[in-house]
Amino acid sequence: MAVLVCSLYVHGNGQMIEPGGYRLVRFPYGSRESYDRHGMHQTQQPDGDGSTYPDERSGLIWPAADGWGDLVANIHWEAGDYTELRDRFVRDPLGLAGGEDSTGTDHRRPSPGMQCFTKTHAIFVHPDTPLGLKVAHNDDRPRRLLHAQFKLAIHV
Repeated sequence: MAVLVCSLYVHGNGQMIEPGGYRLVRFPYGSRESYDRHGMHQTQQPDGDGSTYPDERSGLIWPAADGWGDLVANIHWEAGDYTELRDRFVRDPLGLAGGEDSTGTDHRRPSPGMQCFTKTHAIFVHPDTPLGLKVAHNDDRPRRLLHAQFKLAIHV
């Protein structure tokens, strides 16, 4: 059995996440990401459109094969006045392949100290259906996502 892996990483100033609905986390291309040997996070995407970080498409992983996919995320938030932090994995988060389908949704209270969360979920994945990681909070102003990782391991 082969395992195809894509591992995305963004750290530093982070992304400002507006209050309200879920927002797609975006990841840089090329040498600034952890690992993409199987071409699942490329600027030229399988549906023929291109992407430049930090546009919305830079938040997509396009599975390289049909298979059982293990999804992993690591999320670090700045301090804030929120009472709930949310995250989910999403099939087709931009509606490019039939419509958004969320899975592995978590709503949680902030923890004492720094807001660092890790999550896992497993689903069947397909090359024509991109995946994304979405986050949300209920503070009354934008908050910074300081660090994020989004990983897919496909068992084929």
